[in-house]
Amino acid sequence: MVRYAAQQIQNLCPQVINAARILASRPKSKVAQENMDVFKEAWENQVMILTDAVDDIVTVDDFLSVSENHILEDVNKCCLALQDKDPETLGRIAAAIKGRSGRITGVVSSEMDNYEPGIYTERVLEAIRLLKSQVMPNFSTKVENAITALTSIPQRLVDENEFIDASRLVYDGVREIRRAVLLNRGEEEIDTDTDWEEEGDVSEIGSVRPQVESRTDSVIDEYPDISGITNAREVMKKLPEEEREKIAQQVEVFRVEKRAFDREVSKWDDNGNDVIVLAKHMCMIMMEMTDFTRGRGPLKTTMDVINAAKKISEAGTKLDKLARQIADQCPESNTKKDLIAYLQRIALYCHQLNITSKVKADVQNVSGELIVSGLDSATSLIQAAKNLMNAVVLTVKASYV
Repeated sequence: MVRYAAQQIQNLCPQVINAARILASRPKSKVAQENMDVFKEAWENQVMILTDAVDDIVTVDDFLSVSENHILEDVNKCCLALQDKDPETLGRIAAAIKGRSGRITGVVSSEMDNYEPGIYTERVLEAIRLLKSQVMPNFSTKVENAITALTSIPQRLVDENEFIDASRLVYDGVREIRRAVLLNRGEEEIDTDTDWEEEGDVSEIGSVRPQVESRTDSVIDEYPDISGITNAREVMKKLPEEEREKIAQQVEVFRVEKRAFDREVSKWDDNGNDVIVLAKHMCMIMMEMTDFTRGRGPLKTTMDVINAAKKISEAGTKLDKLARQIADQCPESNTKKDLIAYLQRIALYCHQLNITSKVKADVQNVSGELIVSGLDSATSLIQAAKNLMNAVVLTVKASYV
């Protein structure tokens, strides 16, 4: 699709140029103007198609990595143009920075629609809001002032330090968006060429959620004999209305437990607090799993869900180790006994989650009609996640009494 869209633009390019030349030679011609408008619209449509096609095969992580590098290059060019007193280049590069920043905020905002609202999405959206409402307006003002000063006769002085600071804030803003997005990625998922090491104040212990799948994994066909369905998430979307309502009720119960979790962890600072970091990590994965039961979120295939359950088990093992260290330092008391009991629950529910994640929804084609059955597997998955969430909340409470 990308090659096709690119070929269409290549074919359209000489026609757009010719239309522009005709309009330039006959600027008052209504026919020439209408001809130019037609090709302009066609060009914009093809660029949009190409952009969508590229978006489908590029993960948001890769997009942000490349965009951050481009922003850095553009910011440096902007500062050089100011030092060279070149207002034309300054204006052109600044426009590119504004366009690129707008594209970044648009793509990441759309990506957040795939996630259940929570701590993770709030942090990402706050980074986007800061870039859009504060950083970019400040940068635009500094650019306009610089261009005005450079084009005035005689040229006026420009405070280069202020301009450089405003430009640096743009790069920092884009970088902060990327770092916020990467907070739901496991360290093994992050490219070694990234600047993740700057997150030095974040514990190495399960501080981030793994990205279980990427958009390129969607080629896996779990149901090769069924037309119109390729993965388990699509199956969940096609469940009968009655079953979907029952799942929605179960999800609402899970959300009640999640709100209790949010209230509890909000009492504690997660900087250097591995118990809280691990608890948030497990919560994020469980949210993805409940999203999956409604045909939403980043988990697509049964294997994605199984891998997510494995990640929760790994985090649960780390949480068990940390909490037992806390328990070992406590004198014998009911609180210590409760903490150990809650840890046993976590181990049990992690095991239960591993089992329920492997139950694949059933799809049959009967006389051309798809019969989808996945209610039991979905409700079991949500129930296990809810029980685990409750055990994690109780563990956090007992750890900090």
